[in-house]
Amino acid sequence: MMTALPWSTAWTIARRDLHRQFRGLRLLLVCLFLGVGALAAIGTLTSAIRGELDAQGRTILGGDLEVEVWQRTLNEEERAFLERYGELSEGLRLQAMARSEEAAAPVELKAVDARWPLYGTFTLADGTESAAPPAGQAWLASGAAERLDLEPGDRFTLGTATLTVGGIIGEEPDRLSEGFQLGQTVIVPLDVPGRAGLTAPGSMYESKTRVRFAGAADPEAVEEALEAEFPEAGFDTRTRERASPGAERFVSRMGEFLTLVGLAALAIAGIGIGGGVSSYLEARRTSIATLKILGATGGDIARIYALQLGAAALVGALAGLAAGVLVTPLFAQALGELLPVRSGLVVDGWALLRAALFGLLVALVFAAPPLARARRYPAMALMRARVSPLKQLGRGGTVPVALGLAGIAALAFLGAPQPLLTATFLGGAVALLGLLTLLGFLIRKGAAQIPRPADPLLRSALANLHRPGASTAALVTALGFGLSAFVLLAGVQTSLEGNISRSVPERAPDYFVLDVPRTGAGEFEAMVRRHAPEAEIQAVPTLRGAILAYGPRDSMIRVSTLEELPEGAWALRGERGLTYAEAIPPGNTVTAGEWWPRDYSGEPLVSIDEELAEATGLAVGDYLTIGLLGVERTARIASLRRIDWESLGFNYVLVFSPNALQDAPHNLAATIDLPEGQTAGSLLRDLVGAFPASSVIEVGPLLTQARDILDQVSLAILAAASVAVLAGIAVLLGAIAAARAARLYDSVILRVLGASRRQLLLLQLAEFGALSLVLALVALGLGSLLAWLVVVQMFEFDWLPDWPRILGVLGAGVALVLAFALGASLPLLQARPAQALRTL
Repeated sequence: MMTALPWSTAWTIARRDLHRQFRGLRLLLVCLFLGVGALAAIGTLTSAIRGELDAQGRTILGGDLEVEVWQRTLNEEERAFLERYGELSEGLRLQAMARSEEAAAPVELKAVDARWPLYGTFTLADGTESAAPPAGQAWLASGAAERLDLEPGDRFTLGTATLTVGGIIGEEPDRLSEGFQLGQTVIVPLDVPGRAGLTAPGSMYESKTRVRFAGAADPEAVEEALEAEFPEAGFDTRTRERASPGAERFVSRMGEFLTLVGLAALAIAGIGIGGGVSSYLEARRTSIATLKILGATGGDIARIYALQLGAAALVGALAGLAAGVLVTPLFAQALGELLPVRSGLVVDGWALLRAALFGLLVALVFAAPPLARARRYPAMALMRARVSPLKQLGRGGTVPVALGLAGIAALAFLGAPQPLLTATFLGGAVALLGLLTLLGFLIRKGAAQIPRPADPLLRSALANLHRPGASTAALVTALGFGLSAFVLLAGVQTSLEGNISRSVPERAPDYFVLDVPRTGAGEFEAMVRRHAPEAEIQAVPTLRGAILAYGPRDSMIRVSTLEELPEGAWALRGERGLTYAEAIPPGNTVTAGEWWPRDYSGEPLVSIDEELAEATGLAVGDYLTIGLLGVERTARIASLRRIDWESLGFNYVLVFSPNALQDAPHNLAATIDLPEGQTAGSLLRDLVGAFPASSVIEVGPLLTQARDILDQVSLAILAAASVAVLAGIAVLLGAIAAARAARLYDSVILRVLGASRRQLLLLQLAEFGALSLVLALVALGLGSLLAWLVVVQMFEFDWLPDWPRILGVLGAGVALVLAFALGASLPLLQARPAQALRTL
C-alpha cells in the first residue's frame, strides 16, 4: 500500500516547480487582485464612514435628541417635558436675504442660543474656538462673505435688523445634520429672526430643540415617550443614532451596491481563475504524468498543486488587500465634502479579512474542479492529451466546491443590510452561471447537428465549436459574463444619468421667493414687471401642516397609532407643505374625482397625490385631518392627481379648496422665470429692499450644486463598477489565451496541409464572431435585467436607459473580443510546424 506524500515534501516539490514570477498563474493573480482589492476598498471605506457616523452621532446631530417643528417654537409644556432629561438648546432655521451696501444674497439663517453647540466645538476660520455669536454680531460662511463683499467688522442687514460680521465660519460641528443648503450659512443669536421680522405669523421657519441628556437615558425610549405625550404635535424627531438619516441611507445603499459590484467582479474573476488553473495544469501535464509514473498518487498530485495554487492565491489576495487600503484615501478625499470620513489610511480588520476570505473561497470553488480532474487522470492519458484530448471526469471537487459556496453565502449574508437583495444577487449569479453553462452545451450540440457549410473555413470554424477537447463551454461562460458586465455597467450608468437629467433639469425658474406677504402680492408683481416685463410669475399660498388622520369618516386611522407607516406613504411623516387653489395647478392632472368650482364655499375639500392614495388605500370620498398651527382641520377627498415631479415649479401632495385654509395665517411663495438670456439686474436687491422679511433663492447655483453631487455619485459608481469590467477583460484574455494554447496542434496540422496565415486568421474570426454574436444577444437581455434590478429595486430610481449607448458599449465589447482573439492568434502563425510537432 502506497503511503501519502508528507506535506513538507509536497511543499518542496511545489516550491521548486513554482516559478518565482508565477508564470502560468498570472491570470489567477490578476483576477484575485482586482476582486479582493475592490472588496477591500469598498468594505474599508463604508466601514470607516459608518464608524464616523456612529462615533460622531452626538456631534453631528448637536445633541442626544432633536425635536423639529414648523412655524412655531415649543410651548412651555413641551419644553418642560424635555427638560426632565437634560439640558436644552433651542434654535431656528429659515431662508433669508442678507444685504450689504453693494450686494444681496440668499442665505440659510441659523439662529442659536447661548448653549449651542451642546456637543462638539465650533471654530472660526482663524482657528478661534467660539460658540453662539455675541449680541449684534453674526458668523458668516466664507461663500456668503465673498458674495456680499464683507469682512469681519463690516455691517450688513438681515430683514429689518442690522448686524456686524463677527467672524468667518471655519468648522461647524452639526453641519452634516442640517442637510442640503439653499444658501450659504449665517449664524446669528436666537433673538435676531424675531427682531428682523422674519418669524411673523405665516412665515416659513423651523424650530430645532436639541437635548443633551443628563443621565444614561435611552434616546429611542425618550423619543417614544415624547410621541406618546404629544401625539398630535407634528414633531419630526431624530436621535444620535440617526444623526444624519440621509447620509446613513446613502452609505447603506451605496455600500450594498458596491459590495455586490465587488462580488460580481469576483464571480467574473472566478471564471478566469478556473480557466487559468486549467491552462496551468495543462501546461504541467508532462510533470504530472512523470510524477505519477514515479509513484505519486492522485492525493500527492492534489497536495503539490494545491500548495502552488494556494500560494499564488494568497499572494494575489494580499496584493489586493494592500491596493484596497492604499486606494481608500482617494475615495475618502472625493467624498469628504459629502460624508464624514478620515482622509488618511484606514485599516478595518474585519473588512479586509472578509475581502480576503471572499477571494480565497472563490479561488477554491473555481480551482477545485480542474485540480480534481488532474489528480484522477492516468499517466498515459496525460501523455497523449495533446493528440487525444482527455475526457471530462464527473464529480470532481464536489466537496470543496460545496464548502466554498457555503462560505461565500455565509459571508455575503453576514451583516448585509438587505438580505433579500443579497440572496437575489447570489441566486442570480448561480442562475447566470448555470444558464451560460447550458448555453455552451447547446451551442456545442447545435454546431454538431446543423448541416456542414460548403466553405472549408466556415466548416472548420463550425467544427472547432463541437470537436473533442473544444473550449466552447469555457469561452461561452467567460464571454457571457464579460459582455453581460459591459451591458450591466452601461445600463446602470445611463439610467443614473437619465435620472439626473430628469430630476435636475437644465431649465427651471430663475428664482424662488418665500414669504411674500399676501397684501403685497400686487406690489411684488409690479416690481418684477418693471425689471422684466415678459417674466413668468407664479404665486401660490404656502403653509405647513401634518396629516393626523385619514380614511373613511366613521373609521379614520390616526397616524400616531401606527407602529409603522405604509410603504411609500412618506407624506404621513412629519409636516408637509400645504396650499389651496381654485384651479388645477400647472403640471397636475386629475385622475379620479372632480375639481371644485370657482368660488366654492361648501364642505372643505382636498385633492391628493394618487401615489399617496395608493400607498394609504385612500379613495375619493374619504377624509383627511391635518394639524395646522395646533388646530385640527378635516377635509373630504374630492379628487386624486398625477403630479409632474420633473418640473421645478410648485408641486404639493395636498391641495385644498380655498375655504379650507385661507383663514389661517400664511404668506405666498412665488417663482420668477426670466426670458431666455435676460439677467435680473438690480431686481434681487430691489425685492429685498421692498420685502425685507422675504427670502429669494437663486435656482441656478442650486441646480449646479445638485448636479455636481449627483455626478460625483455617478462617477464613484462608474469607477467601482469598472473593476468588474477589468475583471471581465482579464477573463476574456485568459479564455482566449487558453483556447490558443489548445489550438496550437490544430494550427500546425493546418499549416502542414497548406493553410495560409490569412486563412487561419479568418478561421479564428469566423469562430469567435459566431460565438460573440450569439452571446451579445444573451448578454443584452441578462445585463439589462440585472441593471434594472440595481436601478429600480436597489436605488429606487426610474429605469431610464440610453439604448443607443448600451448597444454601442456592447458593440465595443464584441469588437474587443474579436481584437483579442485575432491578437492571440498571431503567435500561432509564427509557430514552426517541425518544432511544434517534436513537442507532442
